[in-house]
Amino acid sequence: MLVKKKILIFTATYNEKDNIEQLIRSINFHNSKVDILIIDDNSPDLTFKKIEDLKIEFNNINLIVRTSKSGLDTAHKEAYEYAIKNDYDYLITMDADLSHDPSEINNFIKFLDQFPFVIGSRYIKGGRCEMKGRRLIMSKVGNKLIKKILKINCHEFTTSYRGFNLKKLKNFHLNLVLNKGYSFFMGTVYEISRLNFQIKEIPIVFKDRKKGNSKIPKIEIFRTLINLLLLVLNKKN
Repeated sequence: MLVKKKILIFTATYNEKDNIEQLIRSINFHNSKVDILIIDDNSPDLTFKKIEDLKIEFNNINLIVRTSKSGLDTAHKEAYEYAIKNDYDYLITMDADLSHDPSEINNFIKFLDQFPFVIGSRYIKGGRCEMKGRRLIMSKVGNKLIKKILKINCHEFTTSYRGFNLKKLKNFHLNLVLNKGYSFFMGTVYEISRLNFQIKEIPIVFKDRKKGNSKIPKIEIFRTLINLLLLVLNKKN
């Protein structure tokens, strides 16, 4: 007899009013048996109002509205704690800007049955990144550099499209990750590898956002490099 898994899909929002309805409808179209958690940082465009309207139609939406813009890393940590407290088996995280295709969620679920941590990779066979120009070059070079310096057998470190088998990750918590901002995603892979959990990469297609503005500040590449050096120093200690 197959045991039904309790699955939580999480995304953080800040000014994603033009994208969030399509994301929620797509998630439910491809897998209506999951729950959805959205943490909104009091979006000035009132994204949370749109989500509240959608809650009338969909009973699997859980919404947390924070008082201010508190950071992407803290939102993910809060979601991880929420998933543990509510006894979910799997937590799958993704972006809210439609860059991650919800049709791939079932593939994450399939591999989470076997592995503690599954990450969607743009840079393995079958994966694709549709960013262009300097952003694409920086992403490709950055991920190769992280892999080489940290010596972790993984091709993808910076995407948020990833899954956690909470029952297998017994001594892991996102609170262990000290990196802030977008470096948090790199730091998570580092921490999981440090604790000797197996990492499973699966191919994903990353689509460039069509509506709204990117939240990644231009200085983030320098912050990532600094955080990478700090991880190397920590690894040596």
